[in-house]
Amino acid sequence: MVIYKQFTFDSAHFLPNVPAGHRCGSMHGHTYKLTVFFEGDLDPVQGWVIDFNDIKKIISPLIDSVDHKLLNDIPGLENPTSEVMASWFWNKIKPEIPSLSRIELSETPSTGVIYEG
Repeated sequence: MVIYKQFTFDSAHFLPNVPAGHRCGSMHGHTYKLTVFFEGDLDPVQGWVIDFNDIKKIISPLIDSVDHKLLNDIPGLENPTSEVMASWFWNKIKPEIPSLSRIELSETPSTGVIYEG
């Protein structure tokens, strides 16, 4: 069984390693959508894979740490591409919730990354 939960946050960033004149080298912002997926068997008593409230308790502080922030100022996100951000979230969530199986991070409705560890 696979379940998911979505979170959104607004952040600014710039990409420091792009060629001069690249539009992403200038500071800009996105409304990001983070979707986290968890895979496992149903608990025979509770009838769920994991309590959505437990997911929220662990991930909400991470969302708070990036929401309305300049991502480049956050340790580990100095070059905040979507790919780097997905890996950053994975490395923060997976130790806390081992059933994490996939992360999808969208920076616009039509662009994003899928990370499966």
